Amino acid sequence: MTTDLTKSPEESGTPAVTAEKTAAPQGPGLLHWAVAAGGLATVASTFLAWTYTTAFPGDLTVTGYPGGLQVLTLVAGALLILFALSGLGIKGLRWLTPGGSTKALRFLALGAFATTWYTVLAIAVQLGGLVHLEPGGFIAAVATLVPLTAFLLKDDSRKPAKPREIPSWAEILVLVAAFAIGMYAVTYGISTEYGELFIGYLLLAGFAAAAFNKSGLMSRVSAIASKNKQVAATAAFVAAAAFPFTQTTDTFTVIAVNILIFATVALGLNIVVGLAGLLDLGYVAFLGVGAYTAALVSGSTASAFDIQLPFWAAIVIGALVALVFGVVIGAPTLRLHGDYLAIVTLGFGEIFRITVNNMDGDNGPQITNGPNGIPNIPALDIFGYDFGATHTVLGVEISSYANYYLLMLLVMVFVVLVFSRAQDSRIGRAWVAIREDETAATAMGINGFRVKLIAFALGATLAGVAGTVQAHFQGTVLPEMYVFAGPVAPNSAFLLAAVILGGMGTIRGPLLGAALLFLIPEKLAFLKDYQLLAFGLALILLMRFRPEGLIPNRRAQLEYHEHDEGADKLDVPEQRLSADSGAGTAKAGA
Repeated sequence: MTTDLTKSPEESGTPAVTAEKTAAPQGPGLLHWAVAAGGLATVASTFLAWTYTTAFPGDLTVTGYPGGLQVLTLVAGALLILFALSGLGIKGLRWLTPGGSTKALRFLALGAFATTWYTVLAIAVQLGGLVHLEPGGFIAAVATLVPLTAFLLKDDSRKPAKPREIPSWAEILVLVAAFAIGMYAVTYGISTEYGELFIGYLLLAGFAAAAFNKSGLMSRVSAIASKNKQVAATAAFVAAAAFPFTQTTDTFTVIAVNILIFATVALGLNIVVGLAGLLDLGYVAFLGVGAYTAALVSGSTASAFDIQLPFWAAIVIGALVALVFGVVIGAPTLRLHGDYLAIVTLGFGEIFRITVNNMDGDNGPQITNGPNGIPNIPALDIFGYDFGATHTVLGVEISSYANYYLLMLLVMVFVVLVFSRAQDSRIGRAWVAIREDETAATAMGINGFRVKLIAFALGATLAGVAGTVQAHFQGTVLPEMYVFAGPVAPNSAFLLAAVILGGMGTIRGPLLGAALLFLIPEKLAFLKDYQLLAFGLALILLMRFRPEGLIPNRRAQLEYHEHDEGADKLDVPEQRLSADSGAGTAKAGA
């Protein structure tokens, strides 16, 4: 049988070419090679001197190997080469861009350009002009302009195909490698020794993370992690536990301990704000309740009570006292809604701070020593293991700060387990229902007041647990440590920002948000009076371009981008619905 070519496909019975096939993106070509060449030139420039003087931090005067900010440019150039070759279909690299290479290359090109030009301009500003640049600096500046041709590439984004099955052992290796690389990147950021290097790190890390997300690589790793949850959790814990053993001094271990305390409290607040939808502006007071309780019963010389309880008793008492405060504050106030509830919780936070500030024996009973706080809190001693001393275990030396880091890591694991179990429970689904529509939830038979009170009490309890460890770690508690807002975390404003910017209702979001919100002000201290200005600008940009948070659940991302073109193609792994969302429509109505 012959086919009449003058007839349409419908009339002739010939299968029509699908729109998806005719609209398929064109293959890679010259521009991909240009990006790869620019990346190669960028890498080569880092082996040349960028300046002739060591007055600029990082020693960029050496020819033969990179140093300081040159290392970041080297990494950016290497990523450009790899992703450009992946877009060209080079065998063995195609797995880097399962969702397409164009958008990833654009972000990587911006990252290389921003990091390199920031370094060049910083040299010019600090040393007094571009004349202080060596040829390597000029080559790097020009070389990073070439990859910007990625913006001329035709979009090769494609619907993610079903991932090819790989052996279980290969999946485990992928997870181990992913967590090892992630932990190394985090360790590098924490260990940056000067402000210029940290800003360059932030620029590169931000653009690289966006590139990995757009390429579909992060979605692929997330899918593997969801398939192997136990292995992923174990790998994450081992990677985090290895951090203090990679440090030669205690400087950055102290920062890491404070980050863990901040992140743990933020995750507790996420129950109140992210799951139950209650705006709490005085949450840091519960951290203070736990800390002051532990200080009073742990044998401090300045304690009003001449008792010294073991740590297990102190942490239980701290958690129970925080629980009581949560119930006492929540019972009369949780019938309020919105701004009214926020004002009441803000008032509670200030009342707590003023109360402990006045319990000095003059303005009130002698309990907390007023503004002097409670100093000389002894180091923890658990079953004869002194956390304030250095120990050698199996030939490995563990410093006092490493002791507290590992303890706080275990506390965080406990809080994560509580959050995940509560989120997936019947109470957790009721919290989400209340958050989405309290009227509808009440009509379905959910006791809104009781459910919200449970969330408030559980969040307060977890903060109290973190407070007991904080008191022993810092050795003193002061009223100024528990304010609504201030330049130093944790405070109620930073805690709320960590939950919102990280991603409400998720586990990883508040942890990442807390780490960034503690680390960035710590590293931007060299900006002095401009520190909060730069920090505020960063938050504004983040809320403008990522209002759903850094690691949002799928529902939140769809809500914020429901009017955007292509919103139905957002690259969020389906597994996140069950692992991190806590906001599914079906669950909300359960």
